[in-house]
Amino acid sequence: MERVYEVGRNFRNEGIDRDHNPEFMMLEAYQAYGDYEDMMALDEAMVREAALAVRGSLRFPYQGRELVVDDPWPRVTLLEVVSRAVGEEVSLDRPDLPALADRAGVSVDPSWGGGKIVLELYEKRAEREIFQPTFVKDFPREVSPLARPHRSSPGLTEHFDLVIAGSEIGPAYSELTDPDEQRARFEGQREARRKGDEEAHPVDEDFIRALEHGMPPAGGLGLGIDRLTMILANVPSIREVILFPHLRPEPNQA
Repeated sequence: MERVYEVGRNFRNEGIDRDHNPEFMMLEAYQAYGDYEDMMALDEAMVREAALAVRGSLRFPYQGRELVVDDPWPRVTLLEVVSRAVGEEVSLDRPDLPALADRAGVSVDPSWGGGKIVLELYEKRAEREIFQPTFVKDFPREVSPLARPHRSSPGLTEHFDLVIAGSEIGPAYSELTDPDEQRARFEGQREARRKGDEEAHPVDEDFIRALEHGMPPAGGLGLGIDRLTMILANVPSIREVILFPHLRPEPNQA
């Protein structure tokens, strides 16, 4: 089978906010002989079909603003988005990235590399400002352990996030299919975890073993169904579209 997909529930030990819940629904899809450009086309087609089915239009209001999903969606690099947000050019090898983050009011760990700092700047200062559907692409290798190296930009990967109304609707990659490089990436993640990065990916021996049997070039994506539903339903929080959302405990009244 060259194309496969699965819709299922995911569970992550994360906090609760506007677009996070420990239990959530995800669509995952993979296409043999595809890449992240193919996944962009698939994302666009699925979101447009969903908008037509739910809202009857490719232009509709969300929280007081008009969302437009029929125009070609912008494709901008992560470094471009962060540079725009902080008002100066950002690169992975810029030696004063920690100082730049401090000026932007973003706390970073001294052990973080340039890729992790750039990602933190993006998540804290840029992502929420993106309203219209946008593909933010070409993430640093340091923070994309499962994505193929970029074909023309050293240090980057073929990884994008689809962002709509300030929410990451889902990531996608040109999948990394080289088992030796995948092991090296996992080892780098193990070192990051040793230094305190709780989001670092654990070493997955079963996955490496599967790659050793052979995997064709492929594109893969994840689409957050609850977050997309939140936007299509014009509600401000993901918990409004989850049947049994996780709730914070009430304060002790005793």
